[in-house]
Amino acid sequence: QVHLVESGGGMVQAGGSLRLSCAASGSGFSFDAMGWYRQAPGKQRDSVATDISGGETKYAEAVKGRFTMSRDNAKNMVYLQMNDLKPEDTAVYYCFTAGVNYSDWRRPYQEIWGQGTLVTVSS
Repeated sequence: QVHLVESGGGMVQAGGSLRLSCAASGSGFSFDAMGWYRQAPGKQRDSVATDISGGETKYAEAVKGRFTMSRDNAKNMVYLQMNDLKPEDTAVYYCFTAGVNYSDWRRPYQEIWGQGTLVTVSS
């Protein structure tokens, strides 16, 4: 079974930076698409950044120019570098992947989510 574990969240003042990490464990999954979502209290879960099969990363308008996502396929890691953080960035950040589970022929196309890491930005 594939698992995603986020880390790197915490508290930071406005204008500061944080780097989130997502570690993928397990085997038999393609990890075609990977990305980050976030959910603030009382808000819906929104996409932050998405990469599909190593193509150009797409970013939400609210984070363009401030956040950068990267992947290290050799280490099965994905990162989110967050700069110039704003109070409105406060949310639980979730790592996400979508792809093919080679071991499950009944439902090979799957989405997998991490448990989330909390980012709090104070003004």
